[in-house]
Amino acid sequence: MNFSSLMDTFGVTQHVSGPTHTRGHNLDLVFTLSLNADSVCPEDVYISDHHCIFFNLSVSASPPPARRMVSSRFLNESTASNFSAAFDPPCSSDNDPDSLTSQFNEHCLSILDNICPVRTRSVPAVNPTPWFNDSLRSLNRQCRKIERLWKKTHLHVHLLHLKDLLTSFNSAVRDARVAYFSNLVFQSKGNPKVLFNTISSIVSPASPTASIHSVADCENFLSFFVDKVNKVRSSISPSALSLPLPTPTRPIILDSFAPVSLPELTKLVHSMKTSACPLDILPSSLFKSAFQSIGPSVLSIINASLVSGQVPAYFKNAVIHPLLNKPSLDPSLHSSFRPISKLPFISKILEKVVAKQLTAALDEHNIYDCFQSGFRRAHSTETALLRVSNDLLTHSDAGDCSVLVLLDLTAAFDTVDHHLLLERLRDWVGPSGTALEWFSSYLSERSFSVAVSKFRSSATSLTHGVPQGSVLGPLLFLPSLLPLQHILSFFKGISYHLYADDIQLHISFKPHEMSKLQLLHTCLDSIKTWMAGSFLQLNEDKTEILICAPNKLVPKVRDSLGQLASHTKPSVRNLSVTFDPALTLDSHVSSLVRSFFFHLRNVAKLSPILSRSELETVIHTFISSRLDYCMSLFTCLSKNLPEPSTGGSECLCSASDQVLQTHPHHPASPPASLAPSQLQGSFQDPGSGL
Repeated sequence: MNFSSLMDTFGVTQHVSGPTHTRGHNLDLVFTLSLNADSVCPEDVYISDHHCIFFNLSVSASPPPARRMVSSRFLNESTASNFSAAFDPPCSSDNDPDSLTSQFNEHCLSILDNICPVRTRSVPAVNPTPWFNDSLRSLNRQCRKIERLWKKTHLHVHLLHLKDLLTSFNSAVRDARVAYFSNLVFQSKGNPKVLFNTISSIVSPASPTASIHSVADCENFLSFFVDKVNKVRSSISPSALSLPLPTPTRPIILDSFAPVSLPELTKLVHSMKTSACPLDILPSSLFKSAFQSIGPSVLSIINASLVSGQVPAYFKNAVIHPLLNKPSLDPSLHSSFRPISKLPFISKILEKVVAKQLTAALDEHNIYDCFQSGFRRAHSTETALLRVSNDLLTHSDAGDCSVLVLLDLTAAFDTVDHHLLLERLRDWVGPSGTALEWFSSYLSERSFSVAVSKFRSSATSLTHGVPQGSVLGPLLFLPSLLPLQHILSFFKGISYHLYADDIQLHISFKPHEMSKLQLLHTCLDSIKTWMAGSFLQLNEDKTEILICAPNKLVPKVRDSLGQLASHTKPSVRNLSVTFDPALTLDSHVSSLVRSFFFHLRNVAKLSPILSRSELETVIHTFISSRLDYCMSLFTCLSKNLPEPSTGGSECLCSASDQVLQTHPHHPASPPASLAPSQLQGSFQDPGSGL
């Protein structure tokens, strides 16, 4: 009676009046709100102890399932062998890279049109059950067939047959789902990044995508990205340009690029990751599978480019895909997206060859800034953070106060001036001859367009900036910052460290030497002046300052900072590690534990469909990888951490073990890799583990 009264308060109507259970209970109900239901009739169909309830409901016709048209080539296991058999290297005496590239693309396209032409078909807009294969469809059709037969004959033997088929079908669905997800984990086992993205797409809601439904939407995104960079460059005051710096005398380190051999090129291609770009004539997977046949033609294109110092025009076109910066941002705003460049796979092969020879020359002549950790072998965010934290801790032990300044650049990779970049390559690095001509050709006459699904904007010129998404882009960005080391070397007492465009400055001083902070103001003014002359802009809104000093001295240090005091923070996030004034990393450990529990809750959703070993692999991908990030910084942690942090590590181990115990074949012992003693050691005394 109370339940019926509660339903009445919501204005819903209950239509079932008779018993709906074999024991005479009224358990299965039909409620409606603003709808008419009639002919309500419970009927025992002998499948369950509950009856089926049949009724007529007057509703408007539902729209058909959303579908979309897809145009693609159907590639299968025999496509690579068929393509290789049909590929006949085009004969040409022309050594022009553009001509060789055009002939190669046209020949590949004609073969593909013969063996696997483009077909257009209608597919569902969403495929919620990718594991539902042909075998399951056949078994499902058989169940429906026997169900219709039983409804027609009402024979008990047909009912028993239907129950057996339904049991088999449900079991097959579970097995197919387990096999599907197990295969996903197995294929990505050696690549934590791919495995992380794969599992995240399964257990996490899909991130909003750019709302692009026409060519006009692509054009709007293109205009936004172009205007954003132009606005940054136009905001640089011409009067601030140029801070005179002596040009170093560099020997010629690279006069020309050496041609590569076919075995060397084959090894490089097979070591590259597959990628997708709408401009690719051959999909990257087919490109790698058929490389034994197409290798000589590709080698001719690569070596012709290296020898002539010219980059084919096809290699200099990019397609931009808008990607949401954070899931919490508004997807209706263009400012919430960042441009992700996609380049033809063959262009990345050429860039890999050039990057290998350029890196070898830079290493041999030690051209790098010694305090630059970005895009360098044996350098990482960990080496940058370790150096800065070690300096701060050393000065703290000596009784000094320190101020850490984190500088951020606005669209640094997009605003680099090509003319200045070539000058700095020539004067500060040392390439010349055809090598310098190659870089000039690489940067000139580049273009890009925005493309999503079947919609694509017009192409526009890339007149400045290094190509994002390319192999050489980050490597070419470093020379543009080389003069910065000479500016910073003028200011004795200020230390710095760089990771790509992230700049860390820190100054230490005795408590009675607050006047030294004036040097920090002068240094920042010089950096701004030089950056203006280099078409780079500091993002002052993201400048953060951390004061590392005793609590009683913090107000005095903040007052001495003057205008910079508004940028001080109680803690700063530096290359994904949270620094606090005492460098205890308590805040960082707490945020790590919160992140671990969040991902453990998501991983727990996979426990019914993954084996124990696969579940351990997933946990290592989501948990151990984060715990291992910048592990050397944990050597500064105290053995007597606050109780919440210690308890968090113990609960984390318990939660990890509980996730593994949800598997039906769970053994009694927890995984050795996530044993509580080891995890506690990582948090409390990581030095012993190192």
